Amino acid sequence: MSKTRPTGRKPPRPATAPTDEEGLERLQKVLAAAGLGSRRSCEELITTGRVEVDRQVVTTLGTKVDPRSQEIRVDGEKLPDPSRVVYLLNKPVGVVTTNFDPTGRPRVVDLVPGERRLFAIGRLDRMSEGLILVTNDGDLANRLAHPRYGIEKKYHVQVAGVPTEETLDKLRRGVPLAEGVARVRRVAIRSQHKLSSVLEMVLDEGKNREIRRILAAVGHKVHQLKRVAVGSLSLGDLLPGQWRRLGWEEIRKLREESMPSVGGREAVRRPPREGRPQRRTGNRRPGQRPGDRTPRDERSVKAGRAGGGPAGKLGGGSRRRRLGKASDWRRSKGGPRSAKGDT
Repeated sequence: MSKTRPTGRKPPRPATAPTDEEGLERLQKVLAAAGLGSRRSCEELITTGRVEVDRQVVTTLGTKVDPRSQEIRVDGEKLPDPSRVVYLLNKPVGVVTTNFDPTGRPRVVDLVPGERRLFAIGRLDRMSEGLILVTNDGDLANRLAHPRYGIEKKYHVQVAGVPTEETLDKLRRGVPLAEGVARVRRVAIRSQHKLSSVLEMVLDEGKNREIRRILAAVGHKVHQLKRVAVGSLSLGDLLPGQWRRLGWEEIRKLREESMPSVGGREAVRRPPREGRPQRRTGNRRPGQRPGDRTPRDERSVKAGRAGGGPAGKLGGGSRRRRLGKASDWRRSKGGPRSAKGDT
């Protein structure tokens, strides 16, 4: 009777059925990962009844939830998607903001954790530095980058020479560029030196190399450009190349800052540009109601009166009768009728 030799391999373990708790996490851990605070402060949010799971208040510590399939709210505010991230980065000089660079230069997305597909919000040219946000949240990126939402960006700019007050006023009124007039919301001299000065500029739009171009147009070359704030966010103590992940409260505040110009609230309208006529609707003048007569109507009324037509009737007797088809003209003149009309 032959004996089987041991192969040295362990027998395979029987496959275990998946449990119902796969993918579940403790509620306080989910809240802390979303940036609502430390684990202990998140436990206080739960015990005080400020947290809801699927519209049900949860006060028991250790409750397990699935953040991908369940709706979690804190003080009535929906918890953001855990897969959405926003990083605040202090961009160094020499790093590009584009995601695709054929020359292989360092990119901002290479300086933050890259387990997801990320992109930069807005732009900073290669020789500029400072605050830039990197995210995979397209809706937030649109709110922060599009001029219609009015999110302000603050810059410290070192320029050659010392601009006069007239030059600063010109920057506020607007400087013509190829794609339109570019203007700053606020500008002031932060400090000045013998041959240069540092300006603090606030803009709410982001044309390509806008600050460098408008300052060159008024005769002041930019030596150094640094973005120090976007909305309520600032660089803080971050050194060039360092980053931090934004918390839930910071993201919520950014969304609130972009709300006054959209979504039921009164839109923020910019004043009309100087030297540009106001837009008209048809022949109406600015401020004229749809039922009012236009200058063309008045001229037509006068022409009708001069031609003997009835008062107030447009065109009057001076208006010639428009001829119809050639067949109508033949009928009116008694001309020969077409073969199709003969009986």
